[in-house]
Amino acid sequence: MRVVGLMSGTSADGVDAVLVRFSGSPQCPRWSLLQQASVPYPASLQERILAVGQGEPHSAATLLELAETITDYQAAAAKACDPDGTAALVGCHGQTVWHRPPERNGQDLTRRGASWQMLQAPLLAELLQRPVVHDFRAADLALGGQGAPLVPMADAALLGAGPGWRALLNLGGIANLTLIPPQQGPDRQAAVVGWDCGPANTLIDLAVEHFSSGQQRVDRNGERAAAGRVDEAVLQRWLQEPYLQQPPPKSTGRELFGRSDLQRRLAMLRHQPANDCIATLTAFTAAVVAQDLEQVVHRGRPKPVELVVAGGGCHNPVLMKQLEQRCRGLRVRRSDELALPASSREALVFALLAWWHHCKHPGNAPAVTGATQPSVLGVSVQPPGRQRFQPRRFQPGR
Repeated sequence: MRVVGLMSGTSADGVDAVLVRFSGSPQCPRWSLLQQASVPYPASLQERILAVGQGEPHSAATLLELAETITDYQAAAAKACDPDGTAALVGCHGQTVWHRPPERNGQDLTRRGASWQMLQAPLLAELLQRPVVHDFRAADLALGGQGAPLVPMADAALLGAGPGWRALLNLGGIANLTLIPPQQGPDRQAAVVGWDCGPANTLIDLAVEHFSSGQQRVDRNGERAAAGRVDEAVLQRWLQEPYLQQPPPKSTGRELFGRSDLQRRLAMLRHQPANDCIATLTAFTAAVVAQDLEQVVHRGRPKPVELVVAGGGCHNPVLMKQLEQRCRGLRVRRSDELALPASSREALVFALLAWWHHCKHPGNAPAVTGATQPSVLGVSVQPPGRQRFQPRRFQPGR
């Protein structure tokens, strides 16, 4: 089956699209990437999305128009990737604007989690004339899970096992880790695990925007971080913060690592030069990942032998160098070396999750999210114009 996967992450910089062919069993799928495309958001749209994600108040009319605009860009990305409309199914993550993890008192759930991925799914299905699977996080959240990260089971299926424990790191807006057990040995039957580490590009991008008065949005090629010096003392204090010491399952987003958090950290840097601040924030992302991998060992799991990196952050050479320096003993390499495209890995994941939905195959992992059980993920909608309404004849007494 051919499936289009659509993904726009917490960086809110655009939509990544892939066209993938899946076959074989859901547990061990065979897949081939046929085509990929990316449609950037204009700066004005990115600003609107980030403003909503930072909790700024908006009218209902504004939110409705924003959802419609986001849907139009999702459709444009799908058409750019599959111009001939060969896909039988579309998997669309939508645009996250708010994520609230569940709250627990020990093992007791005191407040359910919730997550909002903005999308008008019936409109997208009509624009593409294809069934659309969306709202992937809701089922896991309803089962008491974090609703994130959802990528670990798909990571394991797409990437496969290696000779030792393998860590797959995604550096999008937020950094998340997947640990995949080895092909052989006593751990080969161990569960796949994963969690959200903390910030990846969110704070770096916000800092670049802040110091450039909105003229720049990313530290391209890590140039500003390379020109700065890391304040190691402040960085080590940051690593002691509650979320970063919390054991999995856990998930996070801009709600915790957003604009107000950046301002708090800049105040702690005591008005250091801009490039020093950006260098420290870049090193912080790598240090959070390194700390999490060390905590894996402290919690009784073997340390991975390699760190495979995907997502936009893998294009930042300073961030990659920081990972190599701080994740001692691990081979650090980009996922492209293992035939998993670093820039489209998450779009691939949601194509697979849509296919799994079609196959009625569970997509979440309770060991990752804390849900009470595995579940088929997503909600499927058909193109409204292709559905034929068959009125039922009224029968008295029934």
